[in-house]
Amino acid sequence: MTDFDTVDYFTDQALVPNPHPYYDHLRSKCPVTGLPHHGVVAVTGYEETAEAMRNGDALSSVIAVGGPFPPLPFEVEGDDLGALIAEHRHKMPMYEHMVTMDPPDHTAARSLLNRLLTPARLKENEEFMWRLADAQLDEFVADGACDFLAAYAKPFSLLVVADVLGVPEEDHQQFRVVLGAERPGARVGALDDDIVSSNPLEFLDEKFSAYISDRRANPRDDVLTQLALAKYPDGSTPEVIDVVRSATFLFAAGQETTAKLLTSALRFLCDTPGLQEELRADRSKIPVFIEETLRMEAPVKSLFRLAKQTTQLGETEVPIGTTLMLCPGAANRDPRRFEDPHDFRLDRPNSREHMAFGRGVHTCPGGPLARVEGRVSMERILDRMLDIRIDENEHGPLEARRYDYEPTYILRGLQKLQLEFTPKS
Repeated sequence: MTDFDTVDYFTDQALVPNPHPYYDHLRSKCPVTGLPHHGVVAVTGYEETAEAMRNGDALSSVIAVGGPFPPLPFEVEGDDLGALIAEHRHKMPMYEHMVTMDPPDHTAARSLLNRLLTPARLKENEEFMWRLADAQLDEFVADGACDFLAAYAKPFSLLVVADVLGVPEEDHQQFRVVLGAERPGARVGALDDDIVSSNPLEFLDEKFSAYISDRRANPRDDVLTQLALAKYPDGSTPEVIDVVRSATFLFAAGQETTAKLLTSALRFLCDTPGLQEELRADRSKIPVFIEETLRMEAPVKSLFRLAKQTTQLGETEVPIGTTLMLCPGAANRDPRRFEDPHDFRLDRPNSREHMAFGRGVHTCPGGPLARVEGRVSMERILDRMLDIRIDENEHGPLEARRYDYEPTYILRGLQKLQLEFTPKS
């Protein structure tokens, strides 16, 4: 049995299948409590997590993705780390992406996406989603079985973001291959091995640099031109690379997390008795179903903040230089906020209060997009697949399921979900 008081959350794979007993243990000690390794303080309470996410004045996002790894490239000294963070930021993981930025740099970077993610653009994208959902289902639904993550969730989420950002449709297949969302068993001979084996982030940077540079030189009536010509709030023109980084981060983050959301949704659909029948009988419950899925299985498992100053979080003093680990999944199952927090309930009145999309200035810009992706996908899946069930040969019977989750402390999601179903003619 795992000793929760000594286990290393960052390396012990015993916590990967189900981290929630560990989160509950930490919360029972204190919603803001120190861990025995790496000098990290874990935040597992709902109110405390919300407070930390909103406190950008005292808590920096510079370590949002790396947490304690690597160690800070400077010594903690003085009563405010703001100047030291600014001086050494370029040494931090993913410093060039908005997830690690603090205002005003974050405000400027986010403004580029806000110019793109308008209600009108999202409406056009939803129309694309309905067509895409059917096209994706056409690839496998007649087989009566699939690995849902590979066959639907990955390619669907990838191509939705591609459409939002205006990637030309003739490039969609190349994006699928390079970013690991190719149709299972397929191989596109037109793509050489160098492209397929390239670094996905480098591929995205190169593609979007070419797109943005071309549209600035030769504007068209398309989405990429809107992105290329977007200006900062002060009227200045961003460098090409800054526009590219906003686009590539939305692409990478949006694809990965939404694929995990869709796969979790299908797992709950099959593993929660009576749920499939209830949603088929009343489709108006699908949005609540998506919210409850996000609450139960937030795709982002851990994110981090660095205390720029000594500050108070809940009833706990957080010293300057502290690495805080925020756990949305733990906050989403805080019994002080959610009744019967470990139960999947469609009648939960406050399921939308979950932390899966964060709070404050770093609230996920793709949250509205992910919600629509979930709703559209569930509508078409229920339309075209009957008697959806988990493949027991792959995952075991209901009372003893075997699921493999991503072996990481950063993201939460299944590596595979093998389904069986009856195609609806």
